Amino acid sequence: MKHCSLPARDLRLLDPMFIYPSTILGREKAIVVSLEQIRCIITADEVILMNSVDGCVVHYNLELCKRLRTKKDQSDDLPFEFRALELALELTCTSLDAQVKELEMEIYPVLDELTTSVSTSNLERVRRLKGHLLALTQRVQKVHDEIEHLMDDDGDMAEMYLTEKKLRSEAYTSSDVCSQTNYSGGDRVPSKSAPVSPVGSIKGSQKLQRAFSSIVSSSKYGSLISSSSSEENIDQLEMLLEAYFVFIDNNLSKLLTLKEYIDDTEDLINIKLGNIQNQLIQFELLLTAATFVATIFAVVTGVFGMNFAATIFDYPNVFYWVLIITGFICGFVYLSLLLYFRHKKVFPL
Repeated sequence: MKHCSLPARDLRLLDPMFIYPSTILGREKAIVVSLEQIRCIITADEVILMNSVDGCVVHYNLELCKRLRTKKDQSDDLPFEFRALELALELTCTSLDAQVKELEMEIYPVLDELTTSVSTSNLERVRRLKGHLLALTQRVQKVHDEIEHLMDDDGDMAEMYLTEKKLRSEAYTSSDVCSQTNYSGGDRVPSKSAPVSPVGSIKGSQKLQRAFSSIVSSSKYGSLISSSSSEENIDQLEMLLEAYFVFIDNNLSKLLTLKEYIDDTEDLINIKLGNIQNQLIQFELLLTAATFVATIFAVVTGVFGMNFAATIFDYPNVFYWVLIITGFICGFVYLSLLLYFRHKKVFPL
């Protein structure tokens, strides 16, 4: 905390025991980076990295050392902190992109199989993949929002240029020491017992006024230089962030496309289930109509099955005619019901 001038809440972001969303914070002397498994503090001269056995952290450490060794003899205008930040963004975006591609290769065949055969096992696999998709979307969305927030805030980007602030502070310190040395060597310290003339005091006040005006003018000039250089550095950092913003935005678009594909598949399955349910209702309606017609026939046969005296029983052939006429009437009623259902468009026939 003293070495990097960081508050305690920034160090809590690096604690592996806690789960925090992806964050990039620019401070006075350091950049606090918490991107997935990569959690580090970047200064103008060094990177303070958690001693972890995680593959991403080890890869970040080895790759950073490799790039620093290979770029010693090359002309690279990026300062040290931007190289370290770029590598953290690169490894994070690459890791998320690999997870997105793996999820795509796994989820598309499952959804295609689900559309052909709706089973409990396929539905369970889709449910598990959908949960993984939502969790990965939240992680990618957080990295996307963090980069976008940095690009929208010029103050945060200017705060992250640590090398320039360090050189400016060292230059200001050295100029301050030189001015104090010149002032003490050029002016003679008056004796306490010597009398002070009013003319000398007037000349001293004029010297102080001229020195104050020169300090004000130099500070204005220095602020103009720092503001112009900070604008250039903001553009430099903005181009760096924009490249990874496009990359992570592409991954986010892929995840949203996957989510839409899952939603479309769910809609298709619901339509199929609704169609099957409608077919069952139509079949039930046909059975109900047939049961109604059969009930009419059963009533007629039940009436003639009663034990009562009637002249119609004296002619045995008459009963057969009653059955034939009743059957024709039931058939006519059933056909009438079917034509009514077709007219009302209950189901196509």
